[in-house]
Amino acid sequence: MKPDSKLAVTMGGKEFIFTAEYLPVAGTEVTIDPKLFGSNVIAVNVADNHHGVSMSSLAASLALSRGGIEPVFQIITRDRNRIALQSDLLGAAYLGMKNVLCLSGFHQTLIGCSESANVFDIDSVQLIDIVKKMNNGQLLDGTKIQGNFAMLIGAAANPNLKPLELNILRLSKKIAAGADFIQTQPVFDVDDFKVWLEAVRNAGLTDKTAILAGVMPLKGAAQAKGLADTYTDYIIPEAIINRLDTAGGIEAQEKEGVKITAEIINKLRDLPGLKGVHILSGGNESTVSELSGLSQ
Repeated sequence: MKPDSKLAVTMGGKEFIFTAEYLPVAGTEVTIDPKLFGSNVIAVNVADNHHGVSMSSLAASLALSRGGIEPVFQIITRDRNRIALQSDLLGAAYLGMKNVLCLSGFHQTLIGCSESANVFDIDSVQLIDIVKKMNNGQLLDGTKIQGNFAMLIGAAANPNLKPLELNILRLSKKIAAGADFIQTQPVFDVDDFKVWLEAVRNAGLTDKTAILAGVMPLKGAAQAKGLADTYTDYIIPEAIINRLDTAGGIEAQEKEGVKITAEIINKLRDLPGLKGVHILSGGNESTVSELSGLSQ
């Protein structure tokens, strides 16, 4: 079945779109004002234990949906085998979820849960393929799904991954498996991102999926240095770190981070083959409305 989500419909148009993220906390309450993300944001990703144990993406996605926000349910293969993954997907469909982002997930040592065993029964490409099969009415083993199942399938990409040829090959596998949209890791160097996007376009992949460039409003120089040192996905130019460092105190650096991100979005807007941006707020959701408004 084809999903009837707002995100799916909007991606079929010509407008430049915005998605954002929400990071659940280690708690039992979700209080979200729909106005927090602004009127320009089409859908909001709900992270799946991104920084350690938190409310499940499925429960938090349901809370956002009840609050009038279209969620993108996230599901990672780090913590579940193929049985649990399919079970959660069926439950998500029952609860009204129409979008899913398929991820492998950061290794547990990077989220403060080093004592936990990982699963990684399958990878994100295989998970995308499973959701595609479920959209066609069958589980992985061929069992027919009772009832309706239809989800827009998303995946992630790291434009900084080298060599470029293998990067594009990995991305093409995700798209061939059934990814309807791709959200990238945060872009801090637009010129480098242009090289990646041109390669994606030359491979004919932008005709098959919607590419959304990730952007992240950094809170300050300390956060930028920490991310760059911890995650290989984050390539942050020294010029940006210096700009944050010389902005002043904590509050001034955070404002500068928002300003830098707005500048990046405006540089990305006219790139051929780019459908929109995905604002990775890092738990600071209050910046999302401001950023989507600044970039108009």
